[in-house]
Amino acid sequence: MKTLKALMEKAKAWLMASNRWKHVVGGVAIGVCADSTWCAALAGVSTASALEWKDRAWGGMWDWTDWGCTVAGVAVGRMIGGLLWS
Repeated sequence: MKTLKALMEKAKAWLMASNRWKHVVGGVAIGVCADSTWCAALAGVSTASALEWKDRAWGGMWDWTDWGCTVAGVAVGRMIGGLLWS
């Protein structure tokens, strides 16, 4: 049980770093609202890339982990949306 608690604390700390949880939540919202898988993929990749481009334009670095969190959130959201709207 201690290892599960430690794992959950690690996951929470990882999600809080660099606001990754916002990327995941935003991706899920895109995926749920998309009317097709193609639409979800296009909107998700475009949004993730725009977010990272914004970070880079303001002097930061492109973060592939944040990009991946957004796209993964889109995939999960699309699965949820597919179950809800089918």
